[in-house]
Amino acid sequence: MAADSISQPDVSALLTTQEMYRADALTIKGGVSGATLMEAAGAACARTIRERFESGRVIIMCGNGNNGGDGFVIARLLKDAGWDVCVGLLGTRKALAGDAAIAAAGWTGDVETLSECKLQGADLIVDALLGAGLSRPVDGELAAMIDAINASPARVCAVDVPSGVDGNTGAALGVATEADVTVTFFRKKPGHVLYPGRDLCGEVVVADIGIAASVLDAIEPRFSENGPSQWFGALPVLDARMHKYNRGHAVVVSGGALNTGAARLGARAALRSGAGLVTVASPSDAASVNAAHLTAIMLKPFETSADLGRVLEDHRINAVLIGPAAGVGGKTRGNARAVLASGAAAVLDADALTSFAQCPEELFAAIASLPERPVVLTPHDGEFARLFPEDGRLVGRIDRAVCAAARSNAIIVLKAADTVVATPEGSAVVNTNAPPDLATAGSGDVLAGIITGLLAQDMTPYEAACAAVWLHGETGALAGRGLIAEDLPDMLPQVMKSLPG
Repeated sequence: MAADSISQPDVSALLTTQEMYRADALTIKGGVSGATLMEAAGAACARTIRERFESGRVIIMCGNGNNGGDGFVIARLLKDAGWDVCVGLLGTRKALAGDAAIAAAGWTGDVETLSECKLQGADLIVDALLGAGLSRPVDGELAAMIDAINASPARVCAVDVPSGVDGNTGAALGVATEADVTVTFFRKKPGHVLYPGRDLCGEVVVADIGIAASVLDAIEPRFSENGPSQWFGALPVLDARMHKYNRGHAVVVSGGALNTGAARLGARAALRSGAGLVTVASPSDAASVNAAHLTAIMLKPFETSADLGRVLEDHRINAVLIGPAAGVGGKTRGNARAVLASGAAAVLDADALTSFAQCPEELFAAIASLPERPVVLTPHDGEFARLFPEDGRLVGRIDRAVCAAARSNAIIVLKAADTVVATPEGSAVVNTNAPPDLATAGSGDVLAGIITGLLAQDMTPYEAACAAVWLHGETGALAGRGLIAEDLPDMLPQVMKSLPG
């Protein structure tokens, strides 16, 4: 299968709530009425409900905005299909306006207030209370109703996003509905893929409601859900005439004698990801320990940062990883500066990041001085908070990662179950395929090594980081429960073989 046969890249776009409003507006400007879009949205929800749930008593909780309008369409269509439907409304019918009022006029059944609407005996609850643009915590009667929905044994289907979830950040604002299925429209929003929203959504169904993909050309979304469509075309292509130096030479800087395993994990991952040569640059006191464990990976002793700089003078070395178990302090800062000064693409992880916690501007200035700035920083939340204390206070993970990338002039890989990869220019992807089994010691060292190996093969830092995060997730899923970090590099060939082409 050719690379261009993968799902079109725009399918992975994540639209902020403001971008989704614009998609609606552009569609309406193009001649499709808002009422038609609402009818299509309600029909998509009703269809999903009929596909996933058995017919029974359904209570549809409608808000006083467009989400509530969708709810009235769902109610009408399910009743027409023979379901036992009850509608509860936040506010009154008279308060509804625009398309929501048109949709409500099509419902001929009774409408109860939220306080009158009893959840006992419901098989399914449809949450059409709030939309994705919520900007303040849920409280009062609405919060009480959401608590009651969550306490009910009934299944729950949410319209667009579960009520209480911020569509841009995935944050739960006060209290939020816990849905089994969420039906959204045209494209996902960041809140569908970022935690805790991702958990609260349950299964996410993206429905086509008649918005043309061409509106994305006008919107130019900056965020996407990570997948091969973003980077598959940039993966290294092997040629029968290649030799090992054509495939890049990666170096991984080791820690001292008692801290060598992390570097070897990174080095093996770099080699398994396709780098032609990998060398562990090792402090002399750790050289014998590393030598006892390395075979295809080479070894180069050094003592000082100046020595490391001389090791990296070899122009064939084109990617370097420093940080895994390197030790925190001035020595690691000096080694990191030598790595950055070498001109090779650089990955700074773990201790290399924490070593600059008291002087982050020193690191950022060193990166800014590089002509092409081919640098990837891979912090987890704790390391991020130490290196970017101001950005760490932002609510959204995408916002935090994008601001940090702009400050540091580096690609940021903000690691978690919902890892975000961000560029200084403001683009970002959210990774969604990482299983919980990856929460094990050394897993991050392997990820850093994969990034380094791909950089050695001349992928751009952003593409290398996106590809590595996804491949890392797939290796974790393949290894499954009980995996240890040592398993992951050896899963890479199988994962890569499964890619199209």
